[in-house]
Amino acid sequence: MENMRYEYSPVIARRTIQWPNKARLAVWVIPNIEHFEIDTPAVDISWAAGPAPDVPNYARRDYGNRVGIWRIMEILDKYDIKATAALNSAVCEHYPIIISEGKKRGWEFMAHGISNSRRLTGLSEEEERHMIRTSLQTITHATGKHPDGWLSPGLMETFNTPDLVAEQGVKYICDWCSDDQPYRMKVKKGNLISMPYSLDINDLPAFLRFLKTPEDFYEMIKEHFDVLYEEGADSGRVMSIALHPFVTGQPHRIRFLDRAMRYIRRHRDIWFATGSEIANWYYQHHVNV
Repeated sequence: MENMRYEYSPVIARRTIQWPNKARLAVWVIPNIEHFEIDTPAVDISWAAGPAPDVPNYARRDYGNRVGIWRIMEILDKYDIKATAALNSAVCEHYPIIISEGKKRGWEFMAHGISNSRRLTGLSEEEERHMIRTSLQTITHATGKHPDGWLSPGLMETFNTPDLVAEQGVKYICDWCSDDQPYRMKVKKGNLISMPYSLDINDLPAFLRFLKTPEDFYEMIKEHFDVLYEEGADSGRVMSIALHPFVTGQPHRIRFLDRAMRYIRRHRDIWFATGSEIANWYYQHHVNV
């Protein structure tokens, strides 16, 4: 079966992308702020899942919303960076203070399903439509703005997902980690672009699957940035830094984030932007140009 969602486009054969103020690189920082249900076995975690209540895994995740997110906010405040939170809509009910503190900082909230205990895979089209609509409506009510972006829980889609999020007015989707630039997705109704997201510059797989040290991950971010910054002199690139508060927010890891943000901030021609800012610029200047 062929991929029906987008055309193959070699990076050497594309039109030049120009970011605002001739920036070489758009950098967006994405804290994944999630809720996990205590009666559901954990997924995507190094500690073996046990029967409900899975206390070790639930509590480890809960650390992020109780402690870790506040450390991340403090670092991003220090460098005047507005994050794009990938938000499970259940966070709006269970941890409303995170929403209010994010709003104070001008953060963007993109939808990340209802909770990370509920995946889209295996749902009928109507069940998936209902879950997507519920997530978007809940976040809209809590934040005052309809989300422009979508990241599926676990980045797991059905064959219907891009059509269903575009149908609900979502402008960009992050599940397809196949490029360093945005690109147009094929959907039945509305418009949708894929925004660069990363499974490599992403703390959860780096630390919990590949057992990288904080120093390792700092060097990964630095090298990733240096290459994209160099390439961006010819055509703009996008770098995403995906964080999970229960991972990066740990005391023994948080300082790597400070070092990484300090390193990137030392460079000129960098655009720290939210997902919506990048997507809107791309729509206005590069879609169908």
